[in-house]
Amino acid sequence: MKLTPRRQGDLGEYSAIEWFGAQGIPVYVPLGHAPDADLVVWMDGRYAGIQVKTCGVFRNDRWEVSICTRGGNQSWNGLVKRFSAGRCDYLFVLVADGRRWLIPAGEVGGGTHVQLGGPKYARFEIEPGRPFASTAAA
Repeated sequence: MKLTPRRQGDLGEYSAIEWFGAQGIPVYVPLGHAPDADLVVWMDGRYAGIQVKTCGVFRNDRWEVSICTRGGNQSWNGLVKRFSAGRCDYLFVLVADGRRWLIPAGEVGGGTHVQLGGPKYARFEIEPGRPFASTAAA
């Protein structure tokens, strides 16, 4: 069964909560709409905003993760909000096979997408989580 994009995103947030919790890091979920951080954690003596992304697109031996926001409803005005280290502290990514990354926002080298699974972000890969059924054809 294919997941809806919303359900896939929820699974990414659940995975992030599970991983941070297993590390003993308190997790807070913003109440209401929070455009720049899906979660807030208390880490390294300060609060940090976490942007969570999920990905089911695997091409050329890499996960192609969209990190920009193109709107989530039918009234989208055509503007793309690019990823920016000024809006969050970390990017947490869960991909369909369960692999996960926690990348400091300042290390993210793209505003619209990143490719994971190669050497560039290898040092930020963390323990795998549960795989999920992709919403996109790979």
